[in-house]
Amino acid sequence: MTGAGDAVARLVRDEGTRVLATLVRVTGSVDLAEDAVQDAVVRALETWPRDGVPANPRGWLLVAARRRAVDVVRREAKRLGKEADAMPPIDPSPDPVAVRDDLLRLVFTCCHPALSLEAQVALALRTLGGLSTAEVARGLLVPEATMAKRLTRAKQKITQARIPYRVPSAEELPGRLAGVASTVYLIFNEGYTGRVALLAESVRLARLLATLMPDEPTALGLLALVLLQDARRPARFDAAGLPVLLSEQDRSLWDVSLVKEGVELVGRALRRTPSQPNPYVVQAAIAACHNLAPSYPQTNWDAVISWYDVLLTVQDTPVVRLNRAAAVAERNGAAAGLALVDGLPGLADYPWWHASRAELLHRLGSASALAALERAVETGLPEAHVEHLRRRLGLP
Repeated sequence: MTGAGDAVARLVRDEGTRVLATLVRVTGSVDLAEDAVQDAVVRALETWPRDGVPANPRGWLLVAARRRAVDVVRREAKRLGKEADAMPPIDPSPDPVAVRDDLLRLVFTCCHPALSLEAQVALALRTLGGLSTAEVARGLLVPEATMAKRLTRAKQKITQARIPYRVPSAEELPGRLAGVASTVYLIFNEGYTGRVALLAESVRLARLLATLMPDEPTALGLLALVLLQDARRPARFDAAGLPVLLSEQDRSLWDVSLVKEGVELVGRALRRTPSQPNPYVVQAAIAACHNLAPSYPQTNWDAVISWYDVLLTVQDTPVVRLNRAAAVAERNGAAAGLALVDGLPGLADYPWWHASRAELLHRLGSASALAALERAVETGLPEAHVEHLRRRLGLP
């Protein structure tokens, strides 16, 4: 596809998400709205590159999708011998606030706690990310038929459980927003292993959330966190596709603009959380410490460890303590870090715990590093990271 064609495709996808959000409100059906918008998107991709992008692309898609929805409703009513329900008209130039509210409703519908986390992730990628069912299946490493069934069940659950298409009330918002943020961050982490399409979609979703909720610390912190981590993407893998540790990355390859944007977002989010720390904001502050260091040896480990101590006041989990232990190992030495790692409970089946032990034991010259690596492999450490550790240990 040409550069112009790529630009049209991006525009269609971005506007398609907004059109879908409005059409779900109008039709009351995720399935019907999705089919109608997909039809409009296909027509746009066929005609816009040839005839030019219309002056009001969102309005064009809205009108085309509504017509398709009306046709489907009438055809189904005729088949059943019923009278078609009247569908409300659509404003082809909706107010930006109305569009924002429709998007918010769709975000919270997709990420409703009545749905399983795997269904939330899949539905968010399908509807908010604009990925096809096949693309979602590839991204989440499941067969397309399995993903199609998962998406169908999720949409049926929305209908059967009468999950409301609305923004939660003020008292519901903190808990619900946490679920939305978890979904987006899980998608980001899936992409961070090297699945670029998932990574791009998660950043898009984080940007969407921050645009829709610009005063929410969780939304700001989430976006800051993914941007600061995504800024390192060009240096994270070598030519063979193997991961490059933060300590060995060429920082000149990092995206300076993303670092700057992420750091500014951290500042905004911290000003909104003067007394109650927010987990995403604190994690973003830790990422900022790494991104602002001129080199790995010049990292302010005191600041990193202090931020981890703050994080533990609101998110005291073994994984957070494992990450803190890694920072302690950099500041105080491998023995100090290993003592903390070995004292952590509940991580016997967590591959990164074994990988951390393998690295620290290797630094201490212990032959036990090999056994730790073997346990990391047994518990599912990604192959690229296994290969990296094998090289660290001098294995063939």
